[in-house]
Amino acid sequence: MTFEVMLVVALIIALGLFGLYRHLEPQLPDIAVLKEVRYQIPMSVYSRDGKLIAQFGEKKRSPVAISDVPPDLVHAFIAAEDDRFYDHVGVDYQGILRAVLTFARTGEKRQGGSTITMQVARNFFLSSEKTFLRKVKEIMLAIRIDSELPKDQILELYLNKIYFGQHAYGIEAAAQVYYGKHVGELTLGEMAMIAGLPKAPSAFNPVANPERAQIRRNYVLRRMRKLRFITDEAYQKALNEPITARIHTRPIELDAPYVAEMVRAEMYQQYGEDAYESGYAVYTTIDSHAQRAAESALQSGLRSYDERHGYRKAKVHIDLKQVKAKSAWNQILEDQGPAGDTVPALVLTVTDTAAGLYTVNHGEPELSYDAVRWAKPFISVDAHGAPPPSVKEVLKPGDVIRIRKNAEGHWVLTQIPKVQGALVELDADSGAIIAVAGGFDYRLSKFNRATQGQRQPGSGFKPVVYAAALESGFTPASVVNDSPLSFPDPASPGGIWRPHNYSMKYAGPTPLREALAKSRNMVSIRLLRAVGLPKVIELAEKFGFTPEELPRSFTLALGSGTASPLRMAQVYAVFANGGYRVDPFLISRIETQNGRLLYQATPALACLDCADGRSTTNRAKRVISAEVHYMMHSMLQDVVRRGTATKARELGRSDLAGKTGTTNQYRDAWFNGYVPGLVTVAWVGFDSYQTLGDKETGGQTALPIWMEFMKEILRDVPERKFPQPAGIMSARVDPATGNRLPASIPGGIVEMVPRPTPPPAFNATSEEPEAASEESRADASAAAAPESALPGDEEVEEAPPMRPAETPKPMESLF
Repeated sequence: MTFEVMLVVALIIALGLFGLYRHLEPQLPDIAVLKEVRYQIPMSVYSRDGKLIAQFGEKKRSPVAISDVPPDLVHAFIAAEDDRFYDHVGVDYQGILRAVLTFARTGEKRQGGSTITMQVARNFFLSSEKTFLRKVKEIMLAIRIDSELPKDQILELYLNKIYFGQHAYGIEAAAQVYYGKHVGELTLGEMAMIAGLPKAPSAFNPVANPERAQIRRNYVLRRMRKLRFITDEAYQKALNEPITARIHTRPIELDAPYVAEMVRAEMYQQYGEDAYESGYAVYTTIDSHAQRAAESALQSGLRSYDERHGYRKAKVHIDLKQVKAKSAWNQILEDQGPAGDTVPALVLTVTDTAAGLYTVNHGEPELSYDAVRWAKPFISVDAHGAPPPSVKEVLKPGDVIRIRKNAEGHWVLTQIPKVQGALVELDADSGAIIAVAGGFDYRLSKFNRATQGQRQPGSGFKPVVYAAALESGFTPASVVNDSPLSFPDPASPGGIWRPHNYSMKYAGPTPLREALAKSRNMVSIRLLRAVGLPKVIELAEKFGFTPEELPRSFTLALGSGTASPLRMAQVYAVFANGGYRVDPFLISRIETQNGRLLYQATPALACLDCADGRSTTNRAKRVISAEVHYMMHSMLQDVVRRGTATKARELGRSDLAGKTGTTNQYRDAWFNGYVPGLVTVAWVGFDSYQTLGDKETGGQTALPIWMEFMKEILRDVPERKFPQPAGIMSARVDPATGNRLPASIPGGIVEMVPRPTPPPAFNATSEEPEAASEESRADASAAAAPESALPGDEEVEEAPPMRPAETPKPMESLF
């Protein structure tokens, strides 16, 4: 070929390349974005005390500055990927020439020739498909990147972007995933192992393919020695390092999946897909100690309910003569999955007095007869069989069962409860959610009953009615007739609604204090009629209820509306904070990946006197007056002292208050309780709305859960009291009428009343509805018992009446 021909060919090639450049150049992306690149980093969710709750986002990544990367690690990547990185202009023409010659010689297209800069171009802007045009674009971008960015910045982009397998992107994530270390803590051998991964993350994975990974690591070390990045001594030492890689993920420090899902949903609603990729650090209001206590108390309470109703027998059974391999047993047990604090176990042997078991991670424990004594055969929620005479009556070899450790650390038989429940705790002064347990186990059901469950609140709604009455001029001493009522109601049998008390007994004229403590249904209905349905609904909405949760009928007096446990906690926060409306919130602050504050919650605060120095610029709105609050708090304390929640006295505190709730046919059991500044609500029921069983009331079923939780939470917490408002005074009243007694008349009882207006008399007999039957006007002892209970019916625990001249003591300030 003559020189002239070669010149023409070269000219044609040059013109072709120039034309290709002119064609592709407008299609190239703007590399300016690399100067302020944003990596895809998962969202992390923390408790308020810094415990990791969850991470959301597929890509594990923790960007690091190039200045924080050890020199040996930088050298390892340069040796493995691009030893002329600091010399070329983004494209290594020698490498490209080698790739071209290899293609000409073998006919195979290989990746060879890609520099670190070209990989940055590809990873940030291009696909990984192997085409001629993509390669040309990659070269053009690499040259442009190298001309506009410093070498160290290009290397930093590469080290933070490249994929290392196991969902790890970037060297810091790789160091943490494979070795549980930060990059600055890696040994030379570990650095070489990581540097060898980008070429083929699956093939050279040190966990899945340790032999091939070791070969690749040693190659990187040889290259480092050849390029004089390391000494012969360091090289030999690194070669002798054992393969210690294994999968390390940052452990979840607080297992709170219901909380995690609440945060995820709220963040997605606010930020969309960006929530999973922007590296947000979300700090919640959750207290790790309270959260663990809530999960434990709820699981324990649900299990107690379930076990007292009997054992439902093993649902899975295998033939041990046919299935003998432990590997098969392991698979069967692992398929059962975790559930609360229960462990799946396989029964191997059974005698009258013991059963030998096999578990995957807990050895081969033995169950004694005492461990299965509770397992009476389940018949229905209202019936069970006799206690088993031996272990053989309960278990058989081949049964797949559930076991747990009791308080003494011994294994006992258990089962996954079918009943469900929820527990939620609020800071009553701010609305901060401190703990949420939305069910027995999130892995079994993701439905969060604490926030999503809409159930009838039952008698838990009555304090709203009573508060409306006190706002209207009633006092705790006001007397209302506790006797039967009936109303026209086409939906009821015979067209008449006949509500009644849980006990089927009626006390006649009853002071409001006594009526609330004993949860007298008839008194609540008469109060609602006297105050007026519109006023009660208006006040309920101020407490936090929505209009959709409040039926426009007299059944509202018995809690026939709907509410979630979180809503009830919000409502009772009014009583727990001095009378203010607060709105529950879960996220306290959000930080960006570099620690910049993106969001800070500024809730409206309930503040009685703000003597503790808190800002008064964001004050919560008062819902009920200080006088009404003080009277309501005293009455709700009496629910614990001598009403339907007297079990709570076992906690040995005088500042407890609250209200039980039980709905129609025992479908829901509640306890809404608090101490000043802190409110907790516990609920138990079936998702299917079936009955819990006879006498499974709020005091029987939900209160023990509340007590177990509060016993732990209030440990070493001093009692607190609300200050007595200036508008409240103690006065002697006639217990028969609720009226003030003049000084000339001795006796009576001492009750708190607003100052200076005396409590109004309330003649309940004159307030009977026109449609009431003659039966409802008769004496309570002669009234016929209704056929079924209604929302709000409560278990009545007999307690002595208020002592004559019992003077309420002035209460100290909350702050």
